[in-house]
Amino acid sequence: MDYKFQEIEKKWQKQWVDDQTYKVTEDKSRPKYYVLNMFPYPSGAGLHVGHPLGYIASDIYARYKRLKGFNVLNPMGYDAYGLPAEQYAIKTGQHPAITTEQNIAHYREQLDKIGFSFDWDREVRTCDPKYYHWTQWAFEKMFNSYYDNRLKKAQPIEQLIAHFEQQGTEGLDVAQTDDTLHFTADEWKAMDEKQKSDTMMNYRIAYKGETMVNWCAGLGTVLANDEVVEGVSVRGGFPVVQKKMSQWCLRVSAYAQRLLDGLDTIQWSDSITETQKNWIGRSEGTEVVFTSVTPEGDKERKSEFTIFTTRADTMFGVTFMVLAPESELVPELTSADQKAEVDKYLDYVKSRTELDRMSDRRVTGVFSGSYAINPFTGDRIPIWISEYVLAGYGTGAIMAVPAHDSRDYAFAKHFNLPIIPLIEGADVSEESFDAKEGIVMNS
Repeated sequence: MDYKFQEIEKKWQKQWVDDQTYKVTEDKSRPKYYVLNMFPYPSGAGLHVGHPLGYIASDIYARYKRLKGFNVLNPMGYDAYGLPAEQYAIKTGQHPAITTEQNIAHYREQLDKIGFSFDWDREVRTCDPKYYHWTQWAFEKMFNSYYDNRLKKAQPIEQLIAHFEQQGTEGLDVAQTDDTLHFTADEWKAMDEKQKSDTMMNYRIAYKGETMVNWCAGLGTVLANDEVVEGVSVRGGFPVVQKKMSQWCLRVSAYAQRLLDGLDTIQWSDSITETQKNWIGRSEGTEVVFTSVTPEGDKERKSEFTIFTTRADTMFGVTFMVLAPESELVPELTSADQKAEVDKYLDYVKSRTELDRMSDRRVTGVFSGSYAINPFTGDRIPIWISEYVLAGYGTGAIMAVPAHDSRDYAFAKHFNLPIIPLIEGADVSEESFDAKEGIVMNS
């Protein structure tokens, strides 16, 4: 007897639709369960093999939980905004609203043929005004809020303005961009509207700031890291460079500890939990001020800069400093003799995404021509510029302790810089002490 799967599947898929088998309504008598799938981008090519690979697994689990008596919400939607929709519209000469609607209809047909147990009454489309109405609402809420460190939560921005009117910044404990910003109530009142607006950007949870982005002139837009490969855009193969641009940011760092605490309340694997901790990136440490010395002909120019370190006790093992290529200190600390070499290196880094720099272990860098004074020993320490330091970490400048940090060690070995162990008898001839012993001693 032949298994006429095409007839059988069509029959039961129609039956499920007619009977609204997977429709979900509120039922307080049963425990709730939410199965969340990744929304696909509805391209003209339709589903690829990776889509059902994930959806089948979650659908099996959704069906299992239903059989166990749970009231299961298993929705589907479409991530229908962004560069792919725009580029597809340009390529085909059609309005993205038309092509996106057509592509969604094609995706829906494919998903239905597979027989997933989605409740299509709960469908979400990110291009639907009924959806992005709420994303805009959320943005406005964040824009009109600040984070109170004492209460550990957001508060209305009007409360902060009232505090400024009465006390200026005195007595504040809030998350802010510039911790050195201080003013009195009278100074606040003397500011014009633009000055007040600019000042408030230091406190809002959604604020405008300057950050490094992947800029593609050929596409006329900013790209995500996964849209760039080896310095060119995946779509079109246009050159991509790192560029500082003003854009909207979210003060996620204010919630770092709450995010870490939340990891203890969810059932994730150790590897995913560790990945999340690294993404959150919260570090406890201290700031250290170094004096810099830059040769200028027969004289020397001195200034100061600050670094963040999680291990101030390793100060005696510092043998060089490293600046992120995007650091504002780079032009200030680049000597005239080294300017050409530094400029050449900065041109190279512009084609590298932050993801490339974090994952790629190649060793690159250039000497700035300046030195820092170790505040403990008085030694002169060369200041280098390297892509393995990111502008977003700490102050964008680090003190390097190669004997006890594997990336510092690789850099020191490559450029023949001193390596001073801080533990008696530590053998660092082949690798750093932390790499050998499995000890984390990041500087």
